[in-house]
Amino acid sequence: MTRDEVLDVFRQCGALLEGHFILSSGLRSPVFLQKAKVFMHPPLAETLCRALADKIRQSGYANVSKVVSPAVGGIIPGYETARHLGLPAIYTERVDGTFQVRRGFELSPGEKVIVVEDIVSTGLSIRECIECIRRTGAEVVAAACLVDRSDGEAEIGVPLVALTGFKVPAYPADALPPELAALPAVKPGSRGLA
Repeated sequence: MTRDEVLDVFRQCGALLEGHFILSSGLRSPVFLQKAKVFMHPPLAETLCRALADKIRQSGYANVSKVVSPAVGGIIPGYETARHLGLPAIYTERVDGTFQVRRGFELSPGEKVIVVEDIVSTGLSIRECIECIRRTGAEVVAAACLVDRSDGEAEIGVPLVALTGFKVPAYPADALPPELAALPAVKPGSRGLA
């Protein structure tokens, strides 16, 4: 899928928002991708995740035993991408602020996995998920996401396969451009860490 095709799916769902948003990272942005509004439409989520699975295969990272995703945002795209790769999907979740493998999910030492996330901005959730996976002894061969908001700038420590990049400006709260500072800030994301 092209960048325009991916963004058209978000637009179709009313999920490409403009305003003043507080991102999970704490940074501020005039654009927010509300992926939950896409994921509520299974055929559209399937379209994006099938395309991501195809891109993972084309990039040479499909020879893994599992897809692992960070909860909460990565669960749906991780599951759906795994379905198209013919792999099991599991997820990590935060316990006292640190990702852990729970719910009877298991990773074995030396097992090769790929991390699938929804949206990458700074890469923090993927880095924390990778750290959790490495504590089990499993090996992360790559990560993948539907949209890379950094457009290749986020450093995550493994190769990143993005269905599309979409560079969106993000600013620290104390360095906002005047037009953004004039708008009320909204925090539409789910991670309450910032």
